Amino acid sequence: MATLFDPYSLKDVALRNRIVVSPMCQYMSQEGVATDWHQVHYAALARGGAALVIVEATAVSPEGRITWADAGLWNDRQAEALVPIVESIKTWGAVPGIQLAHAGRKASANRPWEGDDHIPEGQPNSWTPLAPSAIAFGANLPRIPRELTVEEIARIQSDVVQAAERARDIGFEWLQLHFAHGYLAQNFWSTWSNKRTDQYGGSAENRGRYLLETLNDVRHVWPERLPLTARFGVVEFDGQDEQMISDSIDLLNKMKLEGLDSVDVSIGFNTPTAKIPWGPNFLADIAARVLKETGLPGTTSWFIDGPKGADDLIRSGKIDFATLARPFLANPHWPYYAAKELGMEQSAQMTLPPPYAHWLARYR
Repeated sequence: MATLFDPYSLKDVALRNRIVVSPMCQYMSQEGVATDWHQVHYAALARGGAALVIVEATAVSPEGRITWADAGLWNDRQAEALVPIVESIKTWGAVPGIQLAHAGRKASANRPWEGDDHIPEGQPNSWTPLAPSAIAFGANLPRIPRELTVEEIARIQSDVVQAAERARDIGFEWLQLHFAHGYLAQNFWSTWSNKRTDQYGGSAENRGRYLLETLNDVRHVWPERLPLTARFGVVEFDGQDEQMISDSIDLLNKMKLEGLDSVDVSIGFNTPTAKIPWGPNFLADIAARVLKETGLPGTTSWFIDGPKGADDLIRSGKIDFATLARPFLANPHWPYYAAKELGMEQSAQMTLPPPYAHWLARYR
């Protein structure tokens, strides 16, 4: 029976425990380029004892950003700025991962603390969102996106591949494709946002085509020895849950055949009318079903109920590793706190860098 602090391996990547830092947008980049903020932020998370630190949603093209301050990986300058971040994550014993994303119809928004809404057309830092169909998300994101042509779809897929190549070349060892949260890939998958009548719309097979093609394209450039993963919204909580989960499992089984190594089970976030049942471990049973019916190793996030909740989910076999976000913002040394709460004193000391471990062990 595995525990939260047992090691875990996937492909040639070895994790020192089963605690993963989820991608968390910082909205602090300049023209897509990481800054000192990111260097300090990611070094602290790695030093805190997590096994895998996944760098925030990183746009594959300028129009693929959620906000003007998003991270990017569409040019070499952006890649070069990530090199010391990759090195610092490795220095502190964690595996460096990165999430590649395209915001789709949620693009061209203000930063969350500056409104979290669409920037009107013609204003500074505004551009035209792109999506499978010209349908607005609604609520605080009312702009109608421009419908992509088939040629533009191919261009975006090429952008994803080029970003994956840059990530590979600067030393990332875990790649996550963002297929969730109402962004472009989820826009293709969701019937809320995809009303196309060509090969990319209509049936579940057609709506999943963009995701499968993109995964396959990346698989050809991403090293086979390193994990290729996805964060995928398998449920919307819109009253059509069973159909979406079933269709998502079918699509994940196809992704597995195309080379997907692991999945982070998440939410669609493709309609503001969804009734999400927020609460402790509310995605755990859905994730367990997805992992069982696909045979994929994986995880979930969103309100994991503290150290005991994370440990219980792993001990019960519902997930293989625990992915957390906001707990790490509150406490970058969350693994130390978790080990102490679980009574794992040796593991607690192992999560800390020597200067911290020495003093905390001496004066308890």
